[in-house]
Amino acid sequence: MRRRVFLDVLGGAAATWPIAAAAQQVPRLRGVPIVGFVGFASAAVDNQMIVPFRQGLSALGYVEGRTIVIETRNADADVERAHALVAELAALPVDVFLSPGPAASRAIVRKYKIPVVAVALPASQSEPDLFASLARPGGTLTGFSAYGEEMSAKRLEMLKEILPGLKMLGVMHNATDPTFNSWGKQTIADARKLGLEPVNLGLNSSSSAAAVERVRKLGEAGGTAMIVIRDFMTAAMMDPICKAAAEAHIAVVGEYGEFARAGALFSYGADFADLFRRAAGYVDRILKGAKAADLPIQLPTKFELIVNLNTARALGLVVPPYILTRADEIIE
Repeated sequence: MRRRVFLDVLGGAAATWPIAAAAQQVPRLRGVPIVGFVGFASAAVDNQMIVPFRQGLSALGYVEGRTIVIETRNADADVERAHALVAELAALPVDVFLSPGPAASRAIVRKYKIPVVAVALPASQSEPDLFASLARPGGTLTGFSAYGEEMSAKRLEMLKEILPGLKMLGVMHNATDPTFNSWGKQTIADARKLGLEPVNLGLNSSSSAAAVERVRKLGEAGGTAMIVIRDFMTAAMMDPICKAAAEAHIAVVGEYGEFARAGALFSYGADFADLFRRAAGYVDRILKGAKAADLPIQLPTKFELIVNLNTARALGLVVPPYILTRADEIIE
């Protein structure tokens, strides 16, 4: 049963072209602005974000290739390559960057003065290098928070409703990124407040083998559930993470819908498609002369709960009816 229509993944092939070929694909048109996007995760994940952004621009009257150009690149979780791709787009130059998260945003604002519209920013001022405050960012960056660090307790509460005997909980996150390392620590703290025994599964590289090994060890230690904090690293590895968890009989909880579709028990978080669609409006305003410094960073207004009943059945779990009635999508 599906309660919302999922956006088709378009343009996947374009994101995997060799760098030189991609750079030559669309020549600079006189007077036509260029938006640059460097995805740090996998091509499939990043393209799902670009689709609603394109839809947002279209709704504002832009015609891609005629009145606006979108240059996209993908780094496949390789940070060094991502920085090189950012430099390539800055050299075009692009008029504004669309950023998929804190890591990409840092790579841009620390070296370039090009305006940035970012999605999945923290809701707190935990990174002063990125913005001064939500109300007045003050620099070259603005955008939208995913409110990720504020929602861990709610995910844990729902998880405990499904697994009332839950004791040991794994928390997987990107330990190399200051934002997501902080979110991992907050989730661990929230777990302790609920009487759980959290196990830190911080990742120090984009090695799927290392992630799978952490899942395996959690299962051997008696862990039966795991929260995965979304960022480019965990998003790029969600398929092997969910597969390893299924083999270890571990329930996975994700932050956004693709984790549930990949086999997680459920996902709950900001509607990322909506955030990227709204980002088109900020890009439009900047192209028309607005300063990123003056555009407040907005909080999400739509949240998405997706439950995978196939996974629940495989784990021998029963999802309470009140959770099912709240779900935006049920996979079965």
